Amino acid sequence: MSTVLDLSERIRLALKIGESLYREFKSAWEGPPQAKIPRDTRDICIDIAQTLIAFANSDGGELVIGVEDDGTITGVPLAKDDVTRLLESTRTHVHADTPLPACLKAQVEIDGKLILYFSVPKGTQFVHLTSDGRCLRRLDRDSVPFSSERIVAQRLEDQSRTWDRTIQDGASLHDLDIDLLQSVASQIVYGVSVEKCLQYLDLAEFTPSGLKIKKAAVLLFGKDIRRWHSHCQVRIMTIRGKEQRSGEGFNVVRDDAVTDNIIRLVDQAWERLTVALSQHTQLRESGRFEQNFLYPQIACREALMNAIVHRNYAIEGRGIEIYLYQDRMEIVSPGMLLSTVALEDIKSLKGVHESRNPHVARVLREVGLVREMGEGIRRIFDVMKSNALAEPEIENTTTGFAV
Repeated sequence: MSTVLDLSERIRLALKIGESLYREFKSAWEGPPQAKIPRDTRDICIDIAQTLIAFANSDGGELVIGVEDDGTITGVPLAKDDVTRLLESTRTHVHADTPLPACLKAQVEIDGKLILYFSVPKGTQFVHLTSDGRCLRRLDRDSVPFSSERIVAQRLEDQSRTWDRTIQDGASLHDLDIDLLQSVASQIVYGVSVEKCLQYLDLAEFTPSGLKIKKAAVLLFGKDIRRWHSHCQVRIMTIRGKEQRSGEGFNVVRDDAVTDNIIRLVDQAWERLTVALSQHTQLRESGRFEQNFLYPQIACREALMNAIVHRNYAIEGRGIEIYLYQDRMEIVSPGMLLSTVALEDIKSLKGVHESRNPHVARVLREVGLVREMGEGIRRIFDVMKSNALAEPEIENTTTGFAV
């Protein structure tokens, strides 16, 4: 007995299950029940393209033409040339710059009636658009207009949630700073080999073909971080004035970038930031020169650590950016908040958190570089308030998270 599900069986099963988020039926007829006539081919072409685009922009799905909403087979009563136009609508009615991924289309005869079957997987390369530039997505059983920016943001979030725990192709133990790794291992699991320490921290997996290094391990301990991530970086810009200008009015007086693995980046970025924050040096009564800082160091370090721990490392073309203006400091982290964390909850200091990079966060927590998760923002607000300074402003946009 064959265990292969052929296309006619697949369609019959689809009709039995009914329409859903992943499945839609379209009739090729229109008009009152007793006087139905074939639908205009142009309208069906538009339906096909819009539905498949909505599926591709969501989680994929299948479309059956020639079936009523209740699953009744009524067929496609069109001439051969018109049927060809329907099949070609997956190309002619889809934007040329965002072609559908691996679209399956076929003609099948069921119960003596012609059925057209289409299926498409979830798209990952493009946000798919109609030929006239419209974006759609599935919402329950409907294909609805949707913002392409939101689709991009959600795809980035999906990617970022698993990014640090995926295997880094081509990486081996030799690509890690072994001395740094041993130093961390001695703080967490003293006396254990670096290979076992990596496995214990879930930064590597032992397989029959050898030790597989995860992206988090490379981010934390990579010897040449630029080889694996070009913007594991903190860039600090000091700006003369209250707004950044370009051209003849260019007012960036200092532009300093630090790029390194995360363990080293924490200390190096903080060292550079303290220099940039140092307003002036004063001679105290004790006879010692002391630096005065523009903002409380505790608040600044918390904001920096929050950015390093929670930024979206799946966005490899940008690093953390710190802007020092005359009247404020802004720390901008690549990637917006996870959809499960509400901006209002953060502003109300509820201590909410969810680690985008759980493997990175765990190591930094184990070695004492970060304290309780979810307390950083609250601590920043408390320190600013205790120093009689303005309450921090927090912004969450599709381009990043800013404090």
